[in-house]
Amino acid sequence: MIDFTLTNEQITLQKKAREFAQKYMIPYAHYYDKTGEFPLPIIKKCWQEGLMNLSIPKEYGGPALGVVDMCLVVEEMAAGCAGMTTSIYANSLGAEPILVAGTNEQKEKYLRPLTKDLKFIAFACSEPGMGSDVAGIQTKVRKDGDNYVLNGAKFWITNAPYADTFTVIASLDPSQRHKALCAFIVDADTPGVKTGKPVEKMGHRASVTSSVMFKEAKVPAENLLGSEGTGFLTAMATFAMTRPAIAAFSTGLARAAMEYAREYVNKREAFGEKLRKFEVIQFKLAEMYMKIEASRLLYLKAAWEADTSGDSTVPASVAKAYATDAAMWVASEAVQVHGGYGYIDQYPLEKLFRDAKLYQIYEGTSEIQRLILGRHVLDGYDPAMEKVPGWGSMTPPDF
Repeated sequence: MIDFTLTNEQITLQKKAREFAQKYMIPYAHYYDKTGEFPLPIIKKCWQEGLMNLSIPKEYGGPALGVVDMCLVVEEMAAGCAGMTTSIYANSLGAEPILVAGTNEQKEKYLRPLTKDLKFIAFACSEPGMGSDVAGIQTKVRKDGDNYVLNGAKFWITNAPYADTFTVIASLDPSQRHKALCAFIVDADTPGVKTGKPVEKMGHRASVTSSVMFKEAKVPAENLLGSEGTGFLTAMATFAMTRPAIAAFSTGLARAAMEYAREYVNKREAFGEKLRKFEVIQFKLAEMYMKIEASRLLYLKAAWEADTSGDSTVPASVAKAYATDAAMWVASEAVQVHGGYGYIDQYPLEKLFRDAKLYQIYEGTSEIQRLILGRHVLDGYDPAMEKVPGWGSMTPPDF
């Protein structure tokens, strides 16, 4: 029996996240977007409120919340500020490889500190020459006694300059692609580990992103996640758990854009009428609402799949591909509804428009999601019809 009712605990969590976004994020979103400063006071407050590191199990000091719970929080926060939410949520992404492949000792050593103090853990996967092509990683690692030695560079790493720890994907032999990948936990203060200057971005400017360089960086063998050659599986399992949240991000941003547009058309007049009276405006708002509703249902299904089966690859790709495109469309139409006011930074729409674009890019581009889904339809899909019939006969039935 399908039931879309949230539990009392989920409603309380959703309300708490919504109140946090409205009290601490929205009032300062413009400031951090214009300055590009890292919103440390906001993130610290978020940590104090217990709205970070939601997936960490109770035995390591966390709340042990599921992907559905996390997505509910993410939607509310992304409606407040996409950039701040990216930096807040990046801790869950950084910790996920440890949850997926870590030993009890690794989890105790690296997850518990995240719940005892505000610390940052960053996922270092993307590189200057590759993003969505995880199998194409060029950062090299070699075994040296009781250590592994890393050499290479990562790029587009969220929170890198503030990270205490990195989870890193590297290759024993890049020519072997996915077969040679390994996952590691790397302390940020390891000699040979260096972060670059934060990059200027079109959107998500309240989130700090930079490169991470590894030069003969020695990592203890005990920090290997899983075994040699399982890094690709660890990365894919990580994305299967975290990708539904990107659809939730997109849903929150789109919802905010629609609500700003709704508020605007209730006040603005043209040709002697409130904008809300024009059918073309009503149709735009209706389309926004439909896309937001569909996006939410898709991310909830993907999150439910992650919570129940641990593998949301296909529904997460559906949710991310649809919701991120929807957010881009809704943000664009909300700018259009505002006219010239949507194009200036005295109104929040131009920020939402800039922020929306990144959702179609990170954690697997929209094109990658369609590639995953195309392959699923061709090779993994179970047809409803046992045999696809030919076109019907011209002979009338005789029952």
